[in-house]
Amino acid sequence: MHFKPQLFLDPWPQFPQSFIEICFSDIQLTFSPNINESVFLWSLNGTLIDLGNDYRRHMSGGSLIISNLDKDQDTGAYQCTAFNTWGSILSRRASLQFAYLENFKTQTVRSAVNVREGQGVVLLCGPPPHSGELTFAWIFNEYPYFVQQDSRRFISQETGSLYFAKVEPTDVGNYTCVVNNTVTKEKILSSPTPLVLRSDGVMGEYEPKIEVHFPDSVPAAKESVVKLECFALGNPVPEISWRRTSGVPFPSKVKTKNSNAILEIPNFQQEDAGTYECMAENRRGKNAARGRDECNRYPHLYRKHTITDTALSIEENLFWECKANGKPKPSYSWLKNGEQGRVQIENGALSIAALNLSDSGMYQCVAENKHGIIYSSAQLMVLASPPSFSKSPLRALLKARSGSEVTLECKPQASPPAISLWKKGNEILITLFPNGTLKIANVTKRDAASYTCIAKNQFGTASTTGKLLITDPTRITMRPTNMEIIVGESIVIPCQIACDPALDVSFSWAFNGQLIDFQRDSDHFERSISGDLMIRNIQLSHGGKYVCVIDTDVESLSTSAILVVKGPPGPPDKVSVEEITDSTAQLSWTPGRDNGSPITGYIIQARTPFTVGWQAVDTVPEVVNGNMLTATVVGLNAWVEYEFRVVARNTVGLGEPSPSSAKTRTEDAIPDTAPTDVGGGGGTKSELVITWEPVSEELQNGEGFGYIIAFRPVGTVTWTRAVISTPGVARYVFRNDTIPPFSPFDVKVGAYNNRGQGPFSSIATVYSAEEVPSVAPKRVRARSVSAAKIEVIWEALPAIPERVLGYEVVYWEDDTKPDTVGKVRISGNSTQVNITGLKANTVYYLSVAAFNTAGPGPQSAPINNTTKKPPPDRAPLNIQWTMIGSTLTLHWDPVVAMETESKVTGYLVSPSSRHHYNDINTILTNKTTAELTLSASDNYLIQIKAVSEGGEGVGSEPIHIHKLSMGARGSGSSRLSPLCRSAVLISALLSSVW
Repeated sequence: MHFKPQLFLDPWPQFPQSFIEICFSDIQLTFSPNINESVFLWSLNGTLIDLGNDYRRHMSGGSLIISNLDKDQDTGAYQCTAFNTWGSILSRRASLQFAYLENFKTQTVRSAVNVREGQGVVLLCGPPPHSGELTFAWIFNEYPYFVQQDSRRFISQETGSLYFAKVEPTDVGNYTCVVNNTVTKEKILSSPTPLVLRSDGVMGEYEPKIEVHFPDSVPAAKESVVKLECFALGNPVPEISWRRTSGVPFPSKVKTKNSNAILEIPNFQQEDAGTYECMAENRRGKNAARGRDECNRYPHLYRKHTITDTALSIEENLFWECKANGKPKPSYSWLKNGEQGRVQIENGALSIAALNLSDSGMYQCVAENKHGIIYSSAQLMVLASPPSFSKSPLRALLKARSGSEVTLECKPQASPPAISLWKKGNEILITLFPNGTLKIANVTKRDAASYTCIAKNQFGTASTTGKLLITDPTRITMRPTNMEIIVGESIVIPCQIACDPALDVSFSWAFNGQLIDFQRDSDHFERSISGDLMIRNIQLSHGGKYVCVIDTDVESLSTSAILVVKGPPGPPDKVSVEEITDSTAQLSWTPGRDNGSPITGYIIQARTPFTVGWQAVDTVPEVVNGNMLTATVVGLNAWVEYEFRVVARNTVGLGEPSPSSAKTRTEDAIPDTAPTDVGGGGGTKSELVITWEPVSEELQNGEGFGYIIAFRPVGTVTWTRAVISTPGVARYVFRNDTIPPFSPFDVKVGAYNNRGQGPFSSIATVYSAEEVPSVAPKRVRARSVSAAKIEVIWEALPAIPERVLGYEVVYWEDDTKPDTVGKVRISGNSTQVNITGLKANTVYYLSVAAFNTAGPGPQSAPINNTTKKPPPDRAPLNIQWTMIGSTLTLHWDPVVAMETESKVTGYLVSPSSRHHYNDINTILTNKTTAELTLSASDNYLIQIKAVSEGGEGVGSEPIHIHKLSMGARGSGSSRLSPLCRSAVLISALLSSVW
């Protein structure tokens, strides 16, 4: 026999006070009552467990932990009892069972089952003793060939038997039942059962016989999965179908399995209960089986009928009602401290008359049916105490407004309830009040006094005293009034009072029924100490009713006013295009809110793919007043997609624009705009080049847009025309060998589209292409000016048939290096040009040609020239200076040119000043000394460069002369480090402000 621990629990729905856990070979039973400092005892099958002499069982907190579970010793029902100073309660019972599966009885082969072909048969499994849920399967002949269920074969998971509706020759063989315990996961096999065909013929057809069917009454727990089995023997193989006798169709959650032999109802509910019918049918007849599914429920306490902790005075009566639902209907019992007590029970309710102290304790209502048992627990405290005002004393000082009604409550804590009386000073006012309350109507100053409530019962006496102060009524001296204001402005709404100085006063403001949160809404609202309300930067949303609430110790007053906020109109809505032509659109719209100021007019705006944003458009009537909700937009362009919107205005200003209308295209029309900027000229021989500014898409007025080009020689009548169908083209070239060069033509350009031809532009004169100059310039000369510059001079061309617009100089270093070719053009009659940016000490070849719009003519014979050597790349060094008064004397070392450099011919001394830059002349000297006269009111920078044929050399580092240094003596040198130079300048007060 194989087994392992498995816990089977009584159902405990809706009972959060206890739970059970199990883990492998150990188990922990946990009881968690809502009792502090409790003592716990556990019992098994009604017998107290002696934990002191049991090494396998021990408690942790309230939990019972059992190690090394034993089937014989630990099987049974467990229950916990919890004790504390208030009494004891019982937990629900938990049932602990062990799953196991014994082996089949030892036998070699089961008796053979002889059956005729076509006959139905049942092979019995006969599972051995077990505990825990089982599942069944059958092996055919040998493992792993399992019997596959279909409409002819069925394995019942209730009995384990294998059913053949009709035996066929292929079914002959040995069948072994496989039993699996879903808890222990153990699997056992029966001895084989041979199935043998009889030789006395084939079984004829017969009507279905239902061999597997569910009971007449099937109890089903709510929310469980219900499975009904139905299988019939018969020849031909019967078909199984299901229905409810009530005729109610199955919900979508109901499924059938194994060729309809199993009906499965998941999440079983009360509405699923009823009579179910299984029908087996073949051509020989039919048979049916019925059974009723009943929705049984565990006991479940109604929330409003559960008991709660209760405290009652001695001699009072107790009535506790405890009700539960369940099926079958639960029975009730009551426990006090875990046992039957002095209770009277009727229909599950508990009543105790004239409570005494001994009735205090823990009570439990027990509801039970065959599915389980539930408990509801509560504590009863029976109280007996003298009167006490510790929790409800009179206020030491109570203020009341003159003329009001004052209520003084006397509520002592006492068990049983106390009898009360009142005193004003030493005068007894009333000897007895049923609820201890004293009321004084229309109080006056004479009612101001000390008041005492005295309470008494059989256990003692207590009293409480308070002073009553009568105050004058509060008056509102300045009330808010209804006002109108423009959005964005600020306003103060007054609220001021006169009140009794003995009162504490607080102000609050409500806006449209909601209290103003001055901290959260501090951007707009502020309350003054005197009570006034300031509203800054008023918005439209601030319009409404404002209520000033004045609260004092004795009364509450309020006063209100309506604030109307005027603002620009809200956006109009539902802008639509009612009718549209090629240049007009009829619009309509609905008005927006006027925001407190009537709408005085509307502005219509439009947008197209060609505009930048929204633009105001012309309308008819020209001015759209506030009473109009339609207008005609005029001056639109044809064949353009438009959107429209409307902006309202009132005396406050312009409002927000409406949502845009749907995009609508105007109708097409003949072009009404001609191309502009018609001109042209140039090109190559025998060409007339005509250009124009294209018409924008916005003005093309329709599809199929193009251009008509018309031209004629000046002085003739007949026009030559050409058509271009591409809207974006802006150039047309007419080629004809008969066109004289540089001949004038009248030219005009028009537009057309699918609707027709539009206007032509005004006539422009355009010259045909001219021929390049036919003669090259003569007497070309070149002179090297510096290391980077060559001057080129030539002789102007005499009069020739072709126009000369200027000259072009081409230069290059080497004929074998075409990438070194450069070009300089000069317009007009000039015959000299400087070519700059050249390499030093380099031979350049140069040629000159005349040019016009047709291009350059023939080039002159090339000449060559060599640029100067470069100037020295070193600056003057060891610059010494002396400043006496306003005279600056400079000395420096000479710069000696290298062999590859131009010889130094002199030096350039360049002073500059922030304020007198143009007044100071650069000095050119062939010496290494210079003298400058400086102004004492300015700062200067001095730089020295060597000069040679190749140009100016590298400049020295600037010398900074500060105006404060005039009259000082000092020196500097370009050989010094920057740090040293800074030190020299600072010591000489020559700090720079540049």
